[in-house]
Amino acid sequence: MRKRREPLTADLTPLIDVVFLLLIFFLVSSVFKKEELALLLNLPETENFDENVQKQEMTIELSESDIALNGENISFEVLDSKCALIRRKTRPIIVRIDEEVTYKRVSKLFDLLQKYNLNNLMLVAKNNRESL
Repeated sequence: MRKRREPLTADLTPLIDVVFLLLIFFLVSSVFKKEELALLLNLPETENFDENVQKQEMTIELSESDIALNGENISFEVLDSKCALIRRKTRPIIVRIDEEVTYKRVSKLFDLLQKYNLNNLMLVAKNNRESL
């Protein structure tokens, strides 16, 4: 008597393993995406800037060699201690950055502000009519 052959079927176990590995990979890599969004800023339009608001706000000026808070030259350590004392987190902070400043210094400033959850920033650019 002849034996009946079973039909050939593909083993799906390796395919299922690969699918689960891809799923785990995408789940793990999606966690890192949140870190990239930490410094998203909504930049204001420079044409509608109200100069009366500027007198009530905190101003940080950053150049390649110095940093100033409300016109007074300070160090990053002093700025760190002053940021820790800020109670009203919703108070806008005006940030002026010189175009010659390296990205490393700008990142250091934003990291310091993020550390104390000071996210309401207004980045100042030169207006078409005049410089601010």
